[in-house]
Amino acid sequence: MTFRKPGRRSPQKRTAGQRRIVLVDIENVVGGSAAVHDNAAWARAAVERIVSVRADDHVVVGCGASGLLDVGCAWTHVRYVIGSGLDGADLALLEVLGESIAARFTEVVLVSGDGIFTDAVAVFAGLGVHTTVIAHREGLSRRLELAANTVEFLPDCPAPQPGPAVTQKDAA
Repeated sequence: MTFRKPGRRSPQKRTAGQRRIVLVDIENVVGGSAAVHDNAAWARAAVERIVSVRADDHVVVGCGASGLLDVGCAWTHVRYVIGSGLDGADLALLEVLGESIAARFTEVVLVSGDGIFTDAVAVFAGLGVHTTVIAHREGLSRRLELAANTVEFLPDCPAPQPGPAVTQKDAA
């Protein structure tokens, strides 16, 4: 994966068109692909409390195929990228980060603690793009933390609540 570098531009020249991209690794936020179903709405609320998503922000949510319906119902009017396998959502978000981001945005917000994003975040920071990483304190890669300009922490994901027992009679 290569990240395209725009021509030399100072951060001051880009302030006229302040744009922000927010990339969310939903599986990292909720604690795995199996937790997406129960926690997609919580994840959106938690992220939006920290980020204060603006109408002109470009929000991209990465998830596995099994979580797309739940994410789509909870998080509307965003771009979804899908990946399969253990790092599928991460790799899909990394592809987005290769789309001339530094030429189009003045700020990158990454909601994930995965170290796989370290090189991309470091490149953007080096190009003068402000980088913010939002992650769970215990799940944040040390290298990613050092690469980012700003780090903020997510609240703990709520514990699953047992629902009422469903009998065969209830299900029929």
